[in-house]
Amino acid sequence: MLLFLLLFPAVVIAALYAVRVQHLRGTRRAVPGWRQASMISGLVMIVVAVGSPIGSIAGELFSVHMVEHLVLGDFATLLIVIGLTAPVLAPILQLPGFDHLRIFVNPIVAFVLWAVNLYFWHLPLFHEAAVRDDLIHVVQHATFIFFGINIWMALLGPLPKPLWFGTAAQFAYIIAVRLTGAVLGNVLIFGDVFYRVYDPGLARWGVGAASDQAMAGGLMMIEGSVLTICLLAWLFLKTAQQTDERQELVEFARGNGVELTDSRAARAVAAGRGDELRERIVAGSLS
Repeated sequence: MLLFLLLFPAVVIAALYAVRVQHLRGTRRAVPGWRQASMISGLVMIVVAVGSPIGSIAGELFSVHMVEHLVLGDFATLLIVIGLTAPVLAPILQLPGFDHLRIFVNPIVAFVLWAVNLYFWHLPLFHEAAVRDDLIHVVQHATFIFFGINIWMALLGPLPKPLWFGTAAQFAYIIAVRLTGAVLGNVLIFGDVFYRVYDPGLARWGVGAASDQAMAGGLMMIEGSVLTICLLAWLFLKTAQQTDERQELVEFARGNGVELTDSRAARAVAAGRGDELRERIVAGSLS
């Protein structure tokens, strides 16, 4: 039953996503194949993390439990967000009252909620409660997934970003996420043993409690470093691409006898509306 509570949402989301993708197929708003693959990969990761032997061993070894949480909260959620586009989300965005929920994807709010959730579930009282109680464990996984999607949505999602959240702010955001995880990783590596709920499993696997916890912290540090390098590379490439596209738009407008400021072109490119702006220039409807 509890496994069903974890897997059923993934199946529902996959079905709704497939219906929306099919609806958009053949239109200018069609979802690229690589985004579809990313979404499905993220959902499959969730299913594998909770439905494979990883899920069962996670209750016995903290290091394996950490792998499960990194897959759920970082990699799967990142792939899910990459799979989303504005047209895919359009029906949700049109729901009554949804505008009030956009505050959650404000970068500052998203980061704070993610960090609080991360540290909350690593406090011994709450972490051990999740290991002992299946229902609490489901809640723990659900919050890792929700706030994981939220933090990547603020950075990579198709929703409009605050004007102040430019390249420098995005760089700071990525580093802040990295440092927040690194602090916890170092505490796990060099701190005392915090969790005794794994003792029976440690005895079964012949692993020491300190080694198991240090391994969990080490995995967190390695995963965080790899993820940070990938995100910084993405930010560099995106910035270079947007700079080129912005310059092309300005020159295109000038060639059509239209005055277009760098700032307006930059805003259009950052919002992914460069093609729309180009069409408006051609139509002479730019105002």
